[in-house]
Amino acid sequence: MKQIKIFQIDAFASVVFRGNPAAICPLTDWLSDELMQAIAAENNLAETAFFTQNGDNYDLRWFTPRCEVDLCGHATLASAFVIFTYLEPARNSVQFNTRSGPLWVKRNAELLTMDFPSLKPTLCTNPPALLVEGLGKTPQEVLSTKSNYLSVFASEEEVRAIQPDFRLLEQLHPHGVIVTALSKNADFVSRYFAPSYGVPEDPVTGSIHCSLVPYWANRLGKTQLYGKQVSNRGGELWCEAQDDRVSISGHAVRYFEGEIYF
Repeated sequence: MKQIKIFQIDAFASVVFRGNPAAICPLTDWLSDELMQAIAAENNLAETAFFTQNGDNYDLRWFTPRCEVDLCGHATLASAFVIFTYLEPARNSVQFNTRSGPLWVKRNAELLTMDFPSLKPTLCTNPPALLVEGLGKTPQEVLSTKSNYLSVFASEEEVRAIQPDFRLLEQLHPHGVIVTALSKNADFVSRYFAPSYGVPEDPVTGSIHCSLVPYWANRLGKTQLYGKQVSNRGGELWCEAQDDRVSISGHAVRYFEGEIYF
């Protein structure tokens, strides 16, 4: 029988039961893809992250309950939290090698800041009918990236009130669906639906801010932005637009740690 460590970290939150929970598994050697996918399915969280040390850096991979993904924000933040808190407490910065290239996380007291690529969305002149039907509301405009549709609404109240038909949104694969609007208590709010990846609604999603930040920075004429993801758990993100990069900051807190036996 083998065993590995596992941590569950609530990312983009300063207290447990808020933010987005991620399972983090530090490894000395890679497990098989099939085993990592099975662990992610067993955890049944939006993301399970696995990493191994590679010199001074770490190689990092992310799995939803259904598949491996190219980019994940909250599980990257949570992985850095585990390294800074438990594995290498003397460190204040870490580089992860990933399928989306090198990603960096820095620690400033309790705040962790990720350096991610900017994924600027482009206007979608002919959005799929399934998008509007699945959201049950017509956005003011729809933009798109390789991985997501970004649907802009007139108010935060509209975003909060959306009750998506996940059966329809699932058919938009490989696209997830971001909904967003201006906010009175933040620069913008958002929600994120990715049912085809086994994540009907993600509580707080760092990676979608790679697109939200350049969109709202351009629209509001500012580079420093404060965003809220208004899922049931909710989360806060402090962001900055930086040419072809985006910095995304948040807190993280441990929920549990233990061991997996297989």
